[in-house]
Amino acid sequence: MTVAAEPAMSTRRTTILGAALVAIGPITMSLYTPAMPQLAVDFGTSDALIKLTLTTYFAGFALTQLVCGPLSDAFGRKPVAIAFLVLYLASTVLATLAPDVTWMLIARALQGVGAAVGVAVSRAIVRDQYTGQHSARIMNTIGTMLALGPAISPTIGGIILEVFGWREIFICMLLYGAALMAAVIAFQPETNAFKNVTNIHPERLAINYMTLLSDRKFMAPSLLLGLCLGNIYAMATVLPFVLIHDVGLTPAQFGVGMMMQSLSFISGTLVTGRLLKYFDAEKLVPLGIVGMLAASALMAILLRLYEPSYLIVMGPVGFFAFSLAFILPANFTSAMRDFPHIAGASSSMMGFMQFGGGILGSLLIASMGDPLFGMSTIIPVMPLVGVILYFLLGMKTKDARAAAE
Repeated sequence: MTVAAEPAMSTRRTTILGAALVAIGPITMSLYTPAMPQLAVDFGTSDALIKLTLTTYFAGFALTQLVCGPLSDAFGRKPVAIAFLVLYLASTVLATLAPDVTWMLIARALQGVGAAVGVAVSRAIVRDQYTGQHSARIMNTIGTMLALGPAISPTIGGIILEVFGWREIFICMLLYGAALMAAVIAFQPETNAFKNVTNIHPERLAINYMTLLSDRKFMAPSLLLGLCLGNIYAMATVLPFVLIHDVGLTPAQFGVGMMMQSLSFISGTLVTGRLLKYFDAEKLVPLGIVGMLAASALMAILLRLYEPSYLIVMGPVGFFAFSLAFILPANFTSAMRDFPHIAGASSSMMGFMQFGGGILGSLLIASMGDPLFGMSTIIPVMPLVGVILYFLLGMKTKDARAAAE
């Protein structure tokens, strides 16, 4: 284990702030998913346009990843986090007051832009201070929040929708954003010791990103995370329609039903956290890969052989979420290990790949026209492609090392 000299924050504070920052993106993405069918009715529009509000959020979030990380490399983690959170709060007010689907589309895109800073800064503040197994333990908690957000948020959103209404869902986002900004102002010191304004210059930015994209040690874990964690976000766009329209759950039942995913993932992270005390994080990756592939195979087979029911849909989803937890700490840590001077850019590129994977998956599912068929086809294929790329790039890296020796 390697620990940076004199970290600006304790591991406890780094973990809590990092988890709170990373959670804002997935919470904002999926808290309102139970209300999507109701939004179509209230706005007098189609399901396709309402699904587009999620896609525009994905697009704003993913594309802004490529900017906010480098900005934090140039000007510091704290001021950049505050600036983007101000935009997030303004756009959430706009979403709360949206009179029609057009304004909701605009608000959701801006929300994605504002929330993007959470993923980039959360992992960067860890890399600024810690590496190795110590970093892996912190990343395990941060990874928990990154995937737990879209798992548990529909449960909360479904209850809020039933008791109050869809606008109150956005008020909850507003409260979370305000509390997070207060925490950043009060408790997050500046951790970036490599601040350099040249990191935001177009030429330097292009060089930094080309360095990352050409490095197999960065790309192998990042693509695996992008297609597997992105798969969770793609599921969030299709599960409301599968479980509500095909299975027949109410929005409140859908929200409670999503607890299988969240509890499975919590269980996976708890087991992972315990195992990290005895094993190197890299040794847990094969276990996670085998579990994810098995869950994907079950999903593809069961949804084709049987009529959709809650257990047939959510059983493989829960198994996938449990297995996903095993790959997160090692891959988050290894992808960023060699890039302390551009930790924001490396975190941003990873975030772009993860939410870009969600965008790709959701668009492919939408293009099929049948949510159930998309769920049984695209969702199982994405992690399979990620695993193949992970091993191919990993093998090339080993061959390059062997040739160098």
